[in-house]
Amino acid sequence: MTLLQEAIDRIEVLVEQARNSQLREPMASSFATVDEQGRPSVRTLLLKKVDERGLVFFTNVHSRKGHHLDANPFAAVCVYYQEAHQQFQVEGPVEPITDDEADAYWQTRPRASQIGAYASHQSEVLTDRTLLQARVSKYEEQFTGMDIPRPPHWSGYRVIPERIEFWAGHPDRLNQRELYILKDGQWIKELLYP
Repeated sequence: MTLLQEAIDRIEVLVEQARNSQLREPMASSFATVDEQGRPSVRTLLLKKVDERGLVFFTNVHSRKGHHLDANPFAAVCVYYQEAHQQFQVEGPVEPITDDEADAYWQTRPRASQIGAYASHQSEVLTDRTLLQARVSKYEEQFTGMDIPRPPHWSGYRVIPERIEFWAGHPDRLNQRELYILKDGQWIKELLYP
């Protein structure tokens, strides 16, 4: 087993433990990007898939994060499980997923979420919430009795790991930190001081 696969397996175990603990959103993560001027921005989003290729999420590609990723296709992700006193962080380049992958996930989304993807101009100014509701009604009517196709502005991205860190809290703040990092094309594993 490669060190990358070992790290991905550890992430999957943490996510599964969170699911088993009935955590409402076990894949909720802090997701950081940088704009074209180098200014960072962080928001919470839901990861949808984790495997040896990376971490996948979906969004409106015209959103603020989409513009950031166009300018600087790198991101940092942090998932913290407070009850377990553990977290993992992943950093690396970001690439768009394939249309086939996006289409497959789109079909699993609830119909209301599909309508919302059409109705929302994500990250743009909304002068009155009634405008959003009017757009929802418009698309509900437009797609009555039919499957809703994936809009061209809605897709997914994959964060390709180059750095994965696991943190576990310990008494006296002597926390355990384990780093998996890609150096010169090879994955290595290191312990870090807390």
